[in-house]
Amino acid sequence: METLTAAAPAGSFFPSFLLLACGTLVAALLGCAHRLGLFYQLMHKVDKASIQHGGENVAAVLRAHGVRFLFTLVGGHISPILVACEKLGIRVVDTRHEVTAVFAADAVARLTGTVGVAAVTAGPGLTNTVTAVKNAQIAQSPVLLLGGAASTLLQNRGALQAIDQMALFRPLCKFCASVRRVRDIVPTLRAAMVAAQSGTPGPVFVELPVDVLYPYFIVQKEMVPAKPPKGLVARMVTWYLENHLANLFAGAWEPRPEGPLPLDIPQASPQQVQRCVEILSRAKRPLVVLGSQALLPPTPADRLRTAVETLGIPCFLGGMARGLLGRNHPLHIRQNRSAALKKADVVLLAGIVCDFRLSYGRVLSRSSKIIIVNRNRKEMLMNSDMFWKPQEAVQGDVGSFVVTLAEGLKGQTWASDWAEELRQADRQKEQTFREKALTPVGQHLNPVRVLQLVEEILPDNTILVVDGGDFVGTAAHLVQPRGPLRWLDPGAFGTLGVGAGFALGAKLCRPDAEVWCLFGDGAFGYSLIEFDTFVRHKIPVIALVGNDAGWTQISREQVPCLGSNVACGLAYTDYHKAAMGLGAQGLLLSREKDQVVEVLRDAQQQCREGHPVVVNILIGRTDFRDGSIAV
Repeated sequence: METLTAAAPAGSFFPSFLLLACGTLVAALLGCAHRLGLFYQLMHKVDKASIQHGGENVAAVLRAHGVRFLFTLVGGHISPILVACEKLGIRVVDTRHEVTAVFAADAVARLTGTVGVAAVTAGPGLTNTVTAVKNAQIAQSPVLLLGGAASTLLQNRGALQAIDQMALFRPLCKFCASVRRVRDIVPTLRAAMVAAQSGTPGPVFVELPVDVLYPYFIVQKEMVPAKPPKGLVARMVTWYLENHLANLFAGAWEPRPEGPLPLDIPQASPQQVQRCVEILSRAKRPLVVLGSQALLPPTPADRLRTAVETLGIPCFLGGMARGLLGRNHPLHIRQNRSAALKKADVVLLAGIVCDFRLSYGRVLSRSSKIIIVNRNRKEMLMNSDMFWKPQEAVQGDVGSFVVTLAEGLKGQTWASDWAEELRQADRQKEQTFREKALTPVGQHLNPVRVLQLVEEILPDNTILVVDGGDFVGTAAHLVQPRGPLRWLDPGAFGTLGVGAGFALGAKLCRPDAEVWCLFGDGAFGYSLIEFDTFVRHKIPVIALVGNDAGWTQISREQVPCLGSNVACGLAYTDYHKAAMGLGAQGLLLSREKDQVVEVLRDAQQQCREGHPVVVNILIGRTDFRDGSIAV
């Protein structure tokens, strides 16, 4: 007996009928889908011949939010954004490294109270920004990072520079979104802008795949085959691509609101403020420590200064609050913070957290009443279960709180001997500095004396950018900011390499100010190439490089503790000549102490004539900062 096989005989009726039926059904489905796609395009007005592109939507939102500068390093993924911003009058400033672009955006955010914006290309362009984004996160700076990406259809398929960018930036940013359709660009960017500024400010990230940025006809050319497809599978693939394209651009150019959304800024309750008024009204030795959060909008710096003066309480200033009271204000105490905190009976920590800068809270006396105010509740209570306890913890905007507190305490006075005791400690410390400045060093110039001379000649409109270790740590004791929002340091992350980006953003925001950058020679290596950026974009800044031929902040402790200077040595490099090779002006200071002021004046003049300047200052080593590093 013959056995039946699974295969039907050639010419069998059933398989032929099945193939014909399936083919007819697929063709019908394809026809319906094609007609549905055409209907979808018609309903949403997809103009296949339009030269409009998603970059224009991006630029429109930025302009509506008052963005004046876009920092970038060019890449094909983001070219439509750059071109559209240029057309709308947003100044596009290209840097030599993506991290500099984000540092520049960070500086704009800090100095203006608005969102700073950077755009970089996909993959390595984005990974190059990670340090700057993390720095902005810890410094609570509202930065919008726009990142290019592979086409929506080619992600996870081995496309050029395609990685999981969202996974990379979610831990670093308050808000992360990947735009999948052109019509979503505007609402996504508006949401990102409000997230960056609401609550505790911070960086946000929006990923913009290349096919949502370029015009329809270019995307269609790349996505859909030019010739009519042959074969069932090819027709199905083409149908899928056509409908994906239709959905990508559907409704792309319909009018949408582009302007800012309302911000959500937490405020202290009247009851909390009143409790703090009562605590402070009973104080004999009160002390205020103000941090960067105090300078956030909506409270203007001049109004905050008036409130601090009304309080009449001695204060320490840190971060962006440095310079709030100007130079030599009787309420501003600059030295011996730890000792002062131990003596105070009430301490107001306004925008300051108990991290390593306050020895995790251990510098606070157990007998002191601590009031702390911060927008971020988690940070506000950091280490409170170990080394300190707040009498009153207020989650709210710091500047508004201080203004309201001052109104509640108006007329309250404190014993003048408390402030005088703190000022006397300041004077004693400053006398020590003068003695250090006169101490001979083994070779070259004494950095303490150099920085004292810098302090003497800085004009009132100076913005100080600091980037480095030992030289900058010394400068923090000797060089005073001339006013509020005139001191830019990396913040609690302790990042090296911020200098060029911060200087770039600062000079663009404040073109009438003199921007002085204080660099250690190690840190300057990160920023040197950006003097090409300064030259090309006509950004005159002054860089003072404290060149002691080493990573001195590290070797200062590494050598006595571990007995080796390994990896800490550098050379007395001719940084001024390198800057000249990039088109900037370069000056050298080495042994002629009486020429320091003359050379610095020369640098000022060169800068006023429109030239970026590098002053290479060869310095010796002192014991000024011995014991400054703790582990």
